[in-house]
Amino acid sequence: MVKIIADSTCDLSKELIEKYDIDILPLYIHLGEQEYKDGEEVTPTEIFQWCEEQKKPPKTSAPSAEDVKKILEPYKKEEREVIIFTISSEFSSTYQVVNLMVEEMEYEEQAFVVDSKNLSTGIGLLVLHAAQMAQEGKGAREIVSVVEALKPYVRASFVVDTLKYLHRGGRCSATAALAGGIFKVKPKIYVEHGKMDAGKKYRGTTEHVTMQYVEDMEKELKKARDEYVFLTHSGCSQEVVEQVRSYLEGLQHFKNIYIAEAGGVISSHCGPGTLGVMFVEKERNYGPYDGDFDLNQNGIMEEDEKASEAAYIRHLAEKESESEDYEEDSQEDF
Repeated sequence: MVKIIADSTCDLSKELIEKYDIDILPLYIHLGEQEYKDGEEVTPTEIFQWCEEQKKPPKTSAPSAEDVKKILEPYKKEEREVIIFTISSEFSSTYQVVNLMVEEMEYEEQAFVVDSKNLSTGIGLLVLHAAQMAQEGKGAREIVSVVEALKPYVRASFVVDTLKYLHRGGRCSATAALAGGIFKVKPKIYVEHGKMDAGKKYRGTTEHVTMQYVEDMEKELKKARDEYVFLTHSGCSQEVVEQVRSYLEGLQHFKNIYIAEAGGVISSHCGPGTLGVMFVEKERNYGPYDGDFDLNQNGIMEEDEKASEAAYIRHLAEKESESEDYEEDSQEDF
């Protein structure tokens, strides 16, 4: 059976990791001079406490080449196929480190590295899909092909309670962080093409903002694939989490609602009071467009060509959505 490995930023629960026999490759968190393995040696609560006491941001780093070699060696000896999922290469060098070690180990024919182009349970959604296919006996190449096609449909976003941590980690400007503090602005952050961007800005209490954020996605959620949805948070109160879970349950759409707590790396950058809802949009049948986007006509879809194709599909999806909205709004009210 294909072995599935994911880096620690996938934020999957211990229950899901055990159920699908997933190996976790930890990133590192640096609190001053001390270094800790994500998910093993330090908790988000301890990280937040250190930050408040020291008035300094934590730092995070990719796994070492030795870490990667250690996790892959047993499977190479078994000549077993493996798939390794990493956080977006736009956020970390983890993807590059894993790729280099796979090459150094001469394991390229059986070890496949997937740049998730995402973070947190946005990665977890892909990992779960791959793990389920592995348990069904599918081969690594088939799984990777399916996962690559699924990547453009993953919807990952979250709202933050404070911009302080994003600013400290270099993810937003000092001006934006200051304005957010003064005006109590809590932006929606979403991931697209492997990068983070800011969306709608909310104001109000954590409870009010969180529910507004989720309710704004209702139409998208009802059109999502129904296998599972992730409610992922860092340092949110049980009341807020339960309120969102109850709302998602009330949609009567998802077969599984998974509650996940963000790990140390993700928490280091987003801060306490962060909550996100992650799901997979249903695929739309527009193609295939491979021939049109295979710019060098070599019969292989390169990463930039896949990105262009995904952007075009997204454009068509948005146009269709606007058309649907217009038809609904134009109905007469008797």
